Amino acid sequence: QVRLVESGGGLVQTGESLRLSCAVSGSTATIDVIEWHRQAPGKQRELVAGFLNGGSPTYGDSVKGRFSISSDSAKKTVYLQMNSLKPEDTAIYYCHARTFSQNVYWGQGTQVTVSS
Repeated sequence: QVRLVESGGGLVQTGESLRLSCAVSGSTATIDVIEWHRQAPGKQRELVAGFLNGGSPTYGDSVKGRFSISSDSAKKTVYLQMNSLKPEDTAIYYCHARTFSQNVYWGQGTQVTVSS
C-alpha cells in the first residue's frame, strides 16, 4: 500500500508562484512512477509532470518551462514548483503513484486557484 498526501494549494494571482508537496508513505520502494495530475472543472484529468523511476522528469506541454518537479528521498516528498501561474492553471492537483506491479494510487488532491 502507498499513501499520498498533497498540500500547498491556495489562491494566488496571475504570475505568482506556488509549491505543492506530496508526502509519500507506505511501500515506497515499490513505486515505479510518481506524477502530478490536475483536473479543472468540466475537463478531463491531465498529466502535469512526472518521474519514471530513475528517469528524467517529463512535463505536459502546457506547463513546460514554468513548472518543475523534484523529490527529496530523505523526506519521501515530491514537489511541484509552479511559476508564472495563469488562470488556466486553476484546478485540483493530484499526486499519483504506480507500482512495479501496476497498482495505482491517488492522493486526495489540493486546490489551486489563480485569479486574473
